[in-house]
Amino acid sequence: MFTSTHGDLAITDYLCATLADDPALLSPTRFHNSVHNAAAGYWSIATGSTRAYTAISAGAHSFGAGLLETCVQVITGKEAVMLVAYDIDSRGPLSSMAPSRHLLSAGLVVTPERGPRTVAELELRLGNDGTPHESRARPENAARVAGNAMESCLPFFEALAVAGTREVVSFASPAVALRLGVHTL
Repeated sequence: MFTSTHGDLAITDYLCATLADDPALLSPTRFHNSVHNAAAGYWSIATGSTRAYTAISAGAHSFGAGLLETCVQVITGKEAVMLVAYDIDSRGPLSSMAPSRHLLSAGLVVTPERGPRTVAELELRLGNDGTPHESRARPENAARVAGNAMESCLPFFEALAVAGTREVVSFASPAVALRLGVHTL
């Protein structure tokens, strides 16, 4: 499972600029790399994986939607699923419409059963009861990723790094709150 708010905006910016200036110079390779699942495709080639993968985008809710989709796949498929969440700098005129600063990526493997490498157990609940607010990262960590389109992943990864139990709220859409009980082991 790969999730990105914008995909590779540098390539998208290149494509738009080239199409506006001189479409005959458009690189087929760069066009090929502009598809949203390019990162997943390159990962599967690099690792030799022939397993199915999903690549999604849900705007500002991409991390929550990716985590929800990962959990659904684990529950229904009864096998481990890797989640990779990432975004990069936006470039050119697109940066005013699709802002993102710096590079940020995060990954984890979610399994249906506890194993020797398990670091936490997740309790997943959906719902907006009580009008939840999206969890915030600690200020010193938030400052490190501020402005990246995937910064909403940070509270979840902070919860994984701290002993004990924490609830993390991440939105999978404007109307769907993903409430995660993160119980570190």
